[in-house]
Amino acid sequence: MRRYWITAVLAVAAFASQASAKDTLYKNLGGKKAIAAVVDEFLGRVAADSRINHYFQQTAADPKRLASFKMKLVDQICEASGGPCHYTGKDMKSAHAGMGISGGDFSALVEDLTAALDKFHVKEPDKQALLGALGPMQKDIVEK
Repeated sequence: MRRYWITAVLAVAAFASQASAKDTLYKNLGGKKAIAAVVDEFLGRVAADSRINHYFQQTAADPKRLASFKMKLVDQICEASGGPCHYTGKDMKSAHAGMGISGGDFSALVEDLTAALDKFHVKEPDKQALLGALGPMQKDIVEK
């Protein structure tokens, strides 16, 4: 019984530590307002990136669709960093099905996000933690 209790305490401590680390990441990023600023910069970079901007042309052409996309992206990053937001968009596999996104396309997107984070002087450990939280989506986004 004592061994079970110790295991339970360690599991709770590990969960609390993970939650605390994510909460710290959200705070270190500057909260939702700062995440929104990074997303604006990121989308501007994507729009100017001839390697991948064709994937976003329809979204960028419709102001309502673009605003909704930005809001969902902010919520996704906020949630991934341990913030209080909840992403309500499609799952990544459904959202990107049939788009033919390659590993190179995904890498270009990551480069644009990294440049946006660099513009706002996000510290390297926080940048790596965020990219690590978002990175697993690659398997659901890349099709070729």
